[in-house]
Formats: sequence, structure tokens, C-alpha cells
Amino acid sequence: MTDAKAGRSEAGTDKPGFDRGLLPPMLLGSVLNPINSTIIAVALVPIGRALGAPASQTAWLVSALYLATSLGQPVVGRLIDVFGPRRLFLLSTGLVGVAGVVGALAPGLGVLIGARVLLGFGTCAGYPAAMALVRSEAERTGRDSPGGVLTALAVANQTVAVVGPLLGGLLIAVGGWRATFALNVPLALAAVLLGLLRLPKAKPEAQTMAQPAGGSTPRGNLAARLDLPGMGLFAAMLVALLLFLMNPHLRDWYLLALAAAAGAAFAVRELRAATPFIDLRVLGGNVPLLATYGRALVAYVVSYSFLYGFTQWTEEGFGLSPFHAGLAQIPMFLLAIGVSIVSGRSTSVRGKLLLGAVGQITACLVILVLGGDSPLWMLVLVALIFGVPQGLNNLALQNSVYFQTDPERTASSAGLLRTFAYIGSMVASSATAASFGQHADTGGLHRLAWVMLGAGLLYLLLTLFDRTLGRASGTGTRASL
Repeated sequence: MTDAKAGRSEAGTDKPGFDRGLLPPMLLGSVLNPINSTIIAVALVPIGRALGAPASQTAWLVSALYLATSLGQPVVGRLIDVFGPRRLFLLSTGLVGVAGVVGALAPGLGVLIGARVLLGFGTCAGYPAAMALVRSEAERTGRDSPGGVLTALAVANQTVAVVGPLLGGLLIAVGGWRATFALNVPLALAAVLLGLLRLPKAKPEAQTMAQPAGGSTPRGNLAARLDLPGMGLFAAMLVALLLFLMNPHLRDWYLLALAAAAGAAFAVRELRAATPFIDLRVLGGNVPLLATYGRALVAYVVSYSFLYGFTQWTEEGFGLSPFHAGLAQIPMFLLAIGVSIVSGRSTSVRGKLLLGAVGQITACLVILVLGGDSPLWMLVLVALIFGVPQGLNNLALQNSVYFQTDPERTASSAGLLRTFAYIGSMVASSATAASFGQHADTGGLHRLAWVMLGAGLLYLLLTLFDRTLGRASGTGTRASL
């Protein structure tokens, strides 16, 4: 960044302000994942029809992206903590463009699933890189609570997450479902260009690892510094777990056994490593952060069950076209943006979480009375109710992680937040496939709504009984909110 930018101060203070030249690549990079997560929602039915695949098979298009992203986010986040955001951002966003080409030209479902895996890995760097840049700018400017920037990130992600189905419907109407993959090519080109122009190059000190608590920093080879064995065991644990969650059945018990064995080996490795991939001692002692990860998991079970399950039902069970299915979610889009902007002015976390939980539960109860002959205004009502938690939960969870985590591990902790969210999305995908089977009918929607309601109630309980929640307003709240 230039000296002029670095020295810029905000009105009424003698401290430099946030370098707003970083915002375009931060925002675009962070939304690449949610846009690909949501745009597929209205494309599942057209893809299934075109390729002759039932809903139980097209669900892999959702699961494949989240499997790759769940694994890649904390790994890439750790690399960003070590090497800085620029290189990882450019490499990952370039991969998004490659995935867009592969998906647009895919001859069958198998190749299409492969393209979604590439998209998952390609979109891994955007959000951790953005959070790392927020942290570095906060340290440079002396402003430990960049609420406006965190709100901008949340609003951008919420906007794209809700606009995605509408955009997907429009693209399908104009160019067919392949256009939803081709969209990634111009987005990736724009992200790479902005990254080259705006992102700061890593400083020499960013090439060295932060010294872990109770140990010294090794200066040896790259594998030792990055804890590649730890990353490998983490990958084995997560892949086995998520493969089971994709299609849970007693015959696949061996996947849970593999996940448990890999998890045990991972814990032993991390407790002994000088520079662990995930510092389990620090993480285990950070109860507020663990509670935030737990809330993220159950919150996204509800959110993604609605996104995928409700959208499929509006097409197959209610009879809307893909475009109109996306159009029906515009009320949620508008309300979520307004809620994020208004609530972003407050540093309260507990209030946002509680209201978000109540909103999810209320929406689930309304879904239970929907049917194929329900008036259209009831679909709009459900979308409006979901707009409240959509606008609150992501912002509150994001702010929680920012203040609760070790500053030296901001990117990897942000990546772990996404990992827990995507585990929730995998549970949602599995629940959606199990509830609908071959057809997204009203009975399946109601079965899915009961799953969502249970997750929503658990989210509410995790918030009500968390005494560490309060206000996030500075350094003193880093350990508890």
C-alpha cells in the first residue's frame, strides 16, 4: 500500500484510517464462496433434468463444494497466517476461473462434481485473507474494533448469499444451467486483477511463524513450519466424517471409525508439535471460541436447509420456475441487508444471536404449515422471517471470532469458523436428500422443517446458557464476548 494511504487519518482523530483500497479485493474474494454456494440452489433441478440425475445424486454438487471448502479453509487460512494473504489469494482465485471453465464444459455429472471440488478449493482464500487484512489494518491504525469493515464483509456475504438464487435463476433463463458455472470466469479474472493491484506484498516478518505458547519457533524446513503431518491427519479426519454425513447409514460405520482414529492421531500430533497446525492447547482453553464454532454449526444447518430444501420445494412442490424461485427470496435479500447494516452499528453480540435464533425457530414453524396449495404470500412471509437471522447470525459469529481468537491465528481461526459452518451445511445437505428422496414434495419439506426446528432450538440453548457473551468493544473483550 502507498505511503499516502498508510498515513491517511480519519476525521476527528490523529490515527490513520483503514486503507479502503483493500476493500474491493477483500469483498470480491470473500463472496466467491457464498455466490457458488447459493447460485447452485436453483440449478439443481435443471441439472438433474438435463443429466437424468435424481435429487439424491445432484445433492453431491452441494456436498462436493463444502467437502473441499471445509478442508481447505483452515489449511489455506494457516498458510495466510504464515505467508500473508496476497499469494494465496491470487492462486486460489485463479483456480476459481479454471473451475468455471471445467463446469461450463462438463459432459456429465461426475465432471461437474469435480468442478465443484475445484471451486471449493479455489474459494478457500477469500474470507481468511479478508479477516487477516482486517487484523493487520487494525494493528497498523491502532483501531482494534474495525466494526465498519467487518459489517461490510458481513453485508457483502449476506447480499450475495441471498441474491445468488435470483441471479442463478436469471442466468439459467438466459443461458441454461452451464451459465452458472461460466460466471466464475469473469469473477475470477476481476479478483486476480484486483489482488495484483491492491493487495500488499508480504513483509519479510510475515514469512516467519509466530512463536507458539510455551515453545520456540523452528527455523527448519517448510514441512516442519507448516505441520504437514497435522494437516494430513486433519484432512483424513474431516473427509471421513463428511463422507459419512453426506449419506449417513449404519453400513458406513467404518467412516466414523476412521474419523475417530484420525482425530485421535491428530490430537496426539498437535499436542506434541512445536508449531501445530491447530494449537489444541490454546483452542481447548478458549471456551468462548469453541462455543462460537458450535453455534455456527447448528445455525448453518438451519440456514442451508432452508436455502437448498425450501428452494427445491418451491420449484418441484409448489411449481415455480427457477427464476421465480429465486425471485421469491428477494424479500429475504432486502431485509437481511437492512438488518446487517442497522445491527452492524452495535457491538452487542448476545442480542444478535438471540434474535437470530428466535427468527429461525419462527420461520421453521411457519414452514410446517406450508403446502402445495398455500398462497404465494406465505412463501414471501417465510422469506421475510428468515431475513432476520440471515442478517444477524453471520455478522455476530464473524465478530465473535475476530475478538475471541489469537491475533496471530486470525486467518486460520476464520477458516475454522467456515469449516464448522460447512459441516453444518453438509448436515443440511444430507437432511435435505434424506427428507426429499426422489422428489421435493411437501411431505419431505415438513420432515426437513422438523430437523431445522431441532437445530434452531439447540442454537437458542447454546446462546442462552453461554455466560461469556456480552459486548465486543476492544482488546479487553478478546477472550470473552
